[in-house]
Amino acid sequence: MNTSEPITGPATARPGPSPVAAPRLARHTFTLSDGHKIGLAVCGRGVPLVVVHGFTAEGFLYAQTLHRLVGKGFKVVAIDMAGHGGTQGLPTTFARLGDYSELMSQVIDELGIRRAVLAGHSMGGRVVAQLGAAHPEQVVALLLIDAIVGDEWDQMVNAFRLSPPLLAGLGALLVADTLSTLPLVRDPVQAAKLWRLVGPTLAGHALQPWRLVGPAYSILATRGSRSILDEIAVQELPTVVITGDRDVIVPPCTARSAAERANGELVTVRGAGHSWLLKDPETLPAIVAELLEGRLGGAIRTDITAAGAADRDELESIYYEPDAAILALTPELTYTRLNDTHRLPRYRWTITRP
Repeated sequence: MNTSEPITGPATARPGPSPVAAPRLARHTFTLSDGHKIGLAVCGRGVPLVVVHGFTAEGFLYAQTLHRLVGKGFKVVAIDMAGHGGTQGLPTTFARLGDYSELMSQVIDELGIRRAVLAGHSMGGRVVAQLGAAHPEQVVALLLIDAIVGDEWDQMVNAFRLSPPLLAGLGALLVADTLSTLPLVRDPVQAAKLWRLVGPTLAGHALQPWRLVGPAYSILATRGSRSILDEIAVQELPTVVITGDRDVIVPPCTARSAAERANGELVTVRGAGHSWLLKDPETLPAIVAELLEGRLGGAIRTDITAAGAADRDELESIYYEPDAAILALTPELTYTRLNDTHRLPRYRWTITRP
């Protein structure tokens, strides 16, 4: 990849205490026209930001980060993938990741969202990448966060096929990485908040472990990501690949190859593992704020300028159908006071542009 001088994010020195408030997300079950039940959480007004979680997770697990993204001018829509959270599994256990992607495309369409910024973490990153390649008309930009795409990841999947127990080992690493996000000693208050989010999800998997068989199989059975990333580049979709430089689940080298193939920006989060979004809810919104000054913001401004939108109501008319279901599901912007003080991002990052 030909790169310009890397741009480094803000320092992590903490400011003085200042009270903060967060908008409340509303959780819903939405039924598609074919009867498939979908779990989602939504809040905010403005440009739609569809967030898709990773394997074993669910959308509301990222609630702390989602709260803060609303403040950047987005309507945040966190959609549970098939077989996760409040979403029914796919009709067949032997689905491919493309089936998850097509279901997500259908959900976005039936919610009345014309175009959206799509953000996917881990397995969710592969799902939104495949959606973007197949349905570029639905995409404003892609944020692929520690996503299971890239040449090195494809090689890892080939190894998993030869020795499936390796995938079980990776799953164990994923659980350990998630649990490591609980800052029990450094910040017990934050640890308690995270456990209130993570605990019910882990309990659900313990009670219904078979729900994870389908997604795990789909990872093993699906073709490599090379053609998807190449198509994203052909479609010239603004793409940002974000990786933790200590991610042992999806190594940073696979993020670099993904960014190169998709002709996207690469954001390297220093000292971060795979589940850094849970450990620090401040970093991703801060990265997004910086990206809004570059290609991400440019893609949104292009839409707004082309439509001639003058205010937020007109802006929503660009991105949503007049009778969009998601508008009816969106709560009024009410805020709850957080029992916390505002903090600058814990992590630093570097942005490398193509």
